[in-house]
Amino acid sequence: MTATIEALPRWDLSAAYPALESPEFVAGWQDSLAEVADLVRYFDEVVAEEDAESPLSGESIRAVESLIGRLNALYESIDTLGAYIYGHVATDSRDDRAQALLSEFEIRCLPLSKLQPRLVDWLGSLNIDALVQRSAVARDHEYLLRTYQVSARHLMSPAEEALAAELHLSAGSAWSKLNDNLTSQIAVPFEQDGQTRHLPMSEIRNLAHHEDRDVRRHAYEAELGAWESNAVPIAAALNSIKGESATLNARRDWTDPLDLALFQNHIDRPILDAVLTAVRESFPDFRRYLRAKAHLLGTEALAWYDLFAPIGTGGHRWTYAEAADFIVAQFGTFSDRLRDLAVRAFRDDWIDAEPRPGKVDGAFCMMLRRGESRILTNFGSSYNDVATLAHELGHAYHSLALSDRTMLQHTLPSTLAETASTFCETIVQEAALARAAPAEAVAILESGLQEATQTVVDIYSRFLFEQRLFAARTARELSVDELNRLMLDAQRDTYGDGLDASLLHPYMWAVKGHYYSVGDAFYNFPYTFGLLFGLGLYARYRQGPESFTTGYDDLLASTGMADAATLASRFGIDLRSPDFWQTSLDVLRRQIDRFLDLTDGGIAVPGDGA
Repeated sequence: MTATIEALPRWDLSAAYPALESPEFVAGWQDSLAEVADLVRYFDEVVAEEDAESPLSGESIRAVESLIGRLNALYESIDTLGAYIYGHVATDSRDDRAQALLSEFEIRCLPLSKLQPRLVDWLGSLNIDALVQRSAVARDHEYLLRTYQVSARHLMSPAEEALAAELHLSAGSAWSKLNDNLTSQIAVPFEQDGQTRHLPMSEIRNLAHHEDRDVRRHAYEAELGAWESNAVPIAAALNSIKGESATLNARRDWTDPLDLALFQNHIDRPILDAVLTAVRESFPDFRRYLRAKAHLLGTEALAWYDLFAPIGTGGHRWTYAEAADFIVAQFGTFSDRLRDLAVRAFRDDWIDAEPRPGKVDGAFCMMLRRGESRILTNFGSSYNDVATLAHELGHAYHSLALSDRTMLQHTLPSTLAETASTFCETIVQEAALARAAPAEAVAILESGLQEATQTVVDIYSRFLFEQRLFAARTARELSVDELNRLMLDAQRDTYGDGLDASLLHPYMWAVKGHYYSVGDAFYNFPYTFGLLFGLGLYARYRQGPESFTTGYDDLLASTGMADAATLASRFGIDLRSPDFWQTSLDVLRRQIDRFLDLTDGGIAVPGDGA
């Protein structure tokens, strides 16, 4: 692949619609939203009270098949429409036209949200065993139907579910939107080289990777100051969202918010317990790495603003073009299909890589159309930015693997959503290490360990924070100071002596946007699961590459059609055994050991005059 990219790209959404004002968009808008209303009318007509008396009549089976077909078609058009609109908002939250359309879109889709619990209640009341025997369509969607059976037992009355859906737009959804808009528009005053500039939060947070410790410290202080200045409305959003979640969970007979999160993520408590047990046992190893990094940086203990500091001078500064070429080449070592996906993503402008005011921070991948994704990132020039690109392209590959499935078969738990992304990131990291001189190898290892520390150690701190937040929020709202204390306690419990306890990040509850979604309670542990599951699969791939690829693609294509334990068993993996998770963590322990060997236990960096 040859490409010369003078500036960081912005994504092209025109494959869906030419513009928000275009006739094609207007037609798509009208057709999709008309189908929402038509589907609600159809459901009212075909699902009569007497159906409950004979749920497996021929009429009922035809109704099930018709509903599944119409839902699949509707979700495909609605998802594209929503992604297209959000694609404008995510890259410029100041776009009033897009914001207005997004708000109207949510309101116009409200009947579909109100229909969902009624549909779950009806389908969940059917005899699924008999239904899948008599209907090929039902057999194709059996796993979803069985999850509906469980969900149906946790529904409020139809009137209460309808009211909850209607109020959600002015409650959790409104608070979530406020948080997105507010945080994406924060302009942080930052003094550098004698000048004060107002930088978007994404640029301030990117300075955590700066080689100058004073710059990192000043950016950290500026960031904390900005969060403090905006903390009251953000805390109000968090309290309201968690309050709504707790209220609805109790009304729906979920005794613990974690129970709902486990069900939504297609795992059970024994699996989570096995993961978290292995994670806790790995903390001493991560603290070894953090203490060694502190020594390399010449400080007694690592401050929060040192977590992403580059080590030595061996870190290659990557251009976007170099990153694209390298990723394409390494993906090709796994399969032509994976390589071709990356070629298409870079060639056809699937990626928005430029940090700029109004653009949301971080990175994500979203499906725009069947088999076609869009990736948002804020590209710098470190290896970490290359790894992020590879990670998000892994999500796009997962979407491609699902492209032959129906939309209802796309239902993807967060635990399995990280499988392909972790796998792709590991492919690129292993290749980068293989070609690297010792100093550069240290930089690559350090970048990977930075991310692993976030996904294993920091994620656990966020899990503890959210667990304690839910427990406290049942009694009352929490103040900014109380939220800060909860976060600091969780960080001390996980990082231990790996960080300077006086220089942590009390506002991480404001940083992480996942907290601000009613449907994303306990978003955190699935990332740890995903990292370790992906590493475990990569280890299996290295043992037998020839026989792995087909089974791997089949697994990705089936992530909405079976629970995690069933899918893992295809590779002989027992997710309820701590041994599997320890094996995955051993991959990270070996990286820590290699990092310590190359730096003489944190004394010096090869090639840095040592």
